[in-house]
Amino acid sequence: MVDKQRYNLLVADGHALVNDAIAAFLSENVEFSVVSACDLPSTLEALSTNPKIDLLLLEVSLPGMAGLESIKKIVTEYPGLKIVLLSGSVSSQFVFQSLQLGVQGYVPKSLPLRSLTSALRLVLSGQVFLPFSLLPEVGSDTFQKNSGASSGSLTDREINILRLASKGKTNKEIAWALGTSEISVKMYIRTIFAKLGASNRTHAVMLAKEKLLFE
Repeated sequence: MVDKQRYNLLVADGHALVNDAIAAFLSENVEFSVVSACDLPSTLEALSTNPKIDLLLLEVSLPGMAGLESIKKIVTEYPGLKIVLLSGSVSSQFVFQSLQLGVQGYVPKSLPLRSLTSALRLVLSGQVFLPFSLLPEVGSDTFQKNSGASSGSLTDREINILRLASKGKTNKEIAWALGTSEISVKMYIRTIFAKLGASNRTHAVMLAKEKLLFE
């Protein structure tokens, strides 16, 4: 039997009880090796002394943090590091601005601990995690404003998703066909709407066909 890959996680939260609870819960899983930090300086020190850290679970209001500026600094200095934001309350705009900087997800503190493992596994697999409750709050106009995406500049992945959507496939069916998550498909579709300026799937398919992106 092949052993599962072991991932090194860094949990950074300024509240000791939260830090300890998350670290203890994740450590129960043999896939994860967990260390923790209580402020930005200790987080940066942990990252610099342990280059094998795969994922940083970062509390947005961690002592020493300066919002997006600090997030950008970490992303720039550790380009291979996967970063998931953690917060009790943060705006959808802040989350999407963070995604544009290179963050791979956002976990609200209201998320049950039992769901945290799945969320982190998703990010470690190369996908983006956002809670379902956040997606409806972010309209295509907001995302387009943050991304600066130009109309029609769809990636091959996005074109493939739109092609499947044109055949009447649901998000779940598209996710199954592409070997990804339903949450990721929702994210892709919102990005497609923003890039094309579409109001719904039918509109997006029509615009894509007009641009000859597929037949």
